[in-house]
Amino acid sequence: MNLHFTIPGDARGKGRPRMTTKGGFARSYTDAKTASYEGMIALAAHTALNGAEALDGPLCVSVMVRMSPPASASKRARAAMLAGQIHPTKKPDLDNIIKAVLDGCNGVAFRDDALVCWINAGKRYAETAGVDVTIEPDAVVQAVAA
Repeated sequence: MNLHFTIPGDARGKGRPRMTTKGGFARSYTDAKTASYEGMIALAAHTALNGAEALDGPLCVSVMVRMSPPASASKRARAAMLAGQIHPTKKPDLDNIIKAVLDGCNGVAFRDDALVCWINAGKRYAETAGVDVTIEPDAVVQAVAA
């Protein structure tokens, strides 16, 4: 079973862990914005599962980040961005987005993110911002590896 879902809105990368002290002991925590985004990812994955069991075994995860062109872009630049001639080289970093997606799916779409053996990812400009995620089981992973 392949699992496909879309996370609407602007992509958010995994934030750095924050540190605080309580009673003389240091503890780390995830900031509220990152936790909220990971919750939205978990909800999208849960909805896509539609009551099915979480995936298990080796997995291939594909992540396509769709970013809106900047409002300051000229008509010509905007057209080039939407045609794929200009790629987004701005924040958030692709690796941080992938980490947020995997952490949001952890325990919901799949048992553990250690099951992910292959990752395909990219960023591009599009009319509507969002993140498209596809998770495929081991049969596809073995075909990719061959």
